[in-house]
Amino acid sequence: MHYIIILITFFALELIYFKIADHYNIIDKPNHRSSHTSITLRGGGVIFPLAMLLACIFGDASVAVTAAVVLVGAISFIDDIKPLHQLPRIGSHLIAVTLVLYDVGMLNSELLFLILIIYILAIGWINAFNFMDGINGITVLYALVAIGSFGWIYKDSSSINLIIVMGLSCLVFAFFNVRKKAKTFAGDAGSVSMALFLAYFMIKVIFETQKSAYILFFSVYGIDAVITILYRLKNKENIFQAHRSHLYQYLANELKWSHITVSLLYAFVQLMINMLVFYMISVDIMTPVTMLIMLLIMSGAYISIRKNVKKKIDYD
Repeated sequence: MHYIIILITFFALELIYFKIADHYNIIDKPNHRSSHTSITLRGGGVIFPLAMLLACIFGDASVAVTAAVVLVGAISFIDDIKPLHQLPRIGSHLIAVTLVLYDVGMLNSELLFLILIIYILAIGWINAFNFMDGINGITVLYALVAIGSFGWIYKDSSSINLIIVMGLSCLVFAFFNVRKKAKTFAGDAGSVSMALFLAYFMIKVIFETQKSAYILFFSVYGIDAVITILYRLKNKENIFQAHRSHLYQYLANELKWSHITVSLLYAFVQLMINMLVFYMISVDIMTPVTMLIMLLIMSGAYISIRKNVKKKIDYD
């Protein structure tokens, strides 16, 4: 009953936000780099930081992590409405990652080198997750796979309540986003805050279990983002400018696959990888070497698929 009330509350909050966004014209207008063709309400992902606030009120989320998620969500929401300079955005990311590390208990001078690597990876992940938010359903379905996977790990822990609350916020957002014609997009406020939330649990689970293989939970997005950047650098493109050269964009825009089909495909592939990770850890065959081999195989498969898709696009 507790979770049903929360679910209804999230629906009410989202509908209230739609009224506000419509009144203040907070919309996403398509341009030549967009994967959508109609004007859509932007920022429906504010439900994610709101969910963190609710979880904090009920004692299911720490003040530090809640502050981190709300901070990046608030700065990103402002950026959605009126583009900000890079400084406040990067600054909010640095502060948020610091709060996450504080909550996990990693702000230790003995871990200085490791902390530096985590800062780089976490901020890279936040930006990659944000850049991948380009078609209906991809962000929320991918997030649900990650949340479900972390939920399985923490099913017997007090963290499960926070995971369920965030999962419910994703289900509400998915109701309005996973459609042929989406009612709303997550916006930077949604994608950046969700990216930080997922980064928190990734850092937490690796720190507590000492199993770095869990980073493979982010491998589909990670491989797509990194290899796309490498291709763009090779082509002497500005990697900070919006583009349509991710594999999912080729599939949705050039090959005209349904947005939902592409989003489900990305989520399904990541789910299969996560299940394999769980299995390999359970039978104690997951080592740094096997993790590296998996990454190389997945990267090779991605490059092969990407080349074939690009060849088909160029041929047509």
